[in-house]
Amino acid sequence: MTGAADRRTGRGGTRRELVENEMYEHAVRLFAERGFAGTSLQDIADAMGITRPALYYYVKSKDELLAKLAAEVAGGSAAEMAEIAARADLDAVGKLRGIARLTVVRLAHQPDRFRLLIRSEAELPQEIAESYDASRRAVLRTVMDVVEQGVVAGQLRPVDARVAALAVIGMCNWVAWWFRPGRDDVEAVADQLADMALAAVRRAEDRRPEGEGPAAALAMLRQDLDHLERILDVEGSS
Repeated sequence: MTGAADRRTGRGGTRRELVENEMYEHAVRLFAERGFAGTSLQDIADAMGITRPALYYYVKSKDELLAKLAAEVAGGSAAEMAEIAARADLDAVGKLRGIARLTVVRLAHQPDRFRLLIRSEAELPQEIAESYDASRRAVLRTVMDVVEQGVVAGQLRPVDARVAALAVIGMCNWVAWWFRPGRDDVEAVADQLADMALAAVRRAEDRRPEGEGPAAALAMLRQDLDHLERILDVEGSS
């Protein structure tokens, strides 16, 4: 391919990625301004300063472009979260923190793409909608599994894993609506929201069992029973 996009990005190994990112940015802006139905590939090509045949090198239709966006936003998140959840060097707390930070950083860098997909859900072609929904379900399942691991290990409170996962995901997703580059620092915001997500579900230090498994849980239960017996003894003697 030759033309304006080539001259802007050069001919290195990242040229395709750079041109696709430019294509996504113009497409997101035009879809937001004119709607998906009111935007043509010619409009996107014009915005990029290239010909429509040149654009065909990267995408053949609006549906394909939207599918690429959905895969990049939802599919990319699902894959990266699964990688964090599979790390053997992290416990459940570390995994949940990593997932929260990942979500915040991704959305802070590409908020327009996420907002577009949310607003376009009703317009998504069936095949794209099914793929998008599958990616979102994968994200929810990954976070639920991490929460459940934390509950079993005694690191997190015995909360409903689905409700907790939805709460963490929802809190992080809102970054796409209020984060402002230049005003907000990405890393600081990611750290703060990750800390807040953990604070909502983490056990207090004095309520964490020493170890894992049934024996550790029974030891915690015996402490509670001892506490209850002392309360009953005091009330019985008064």
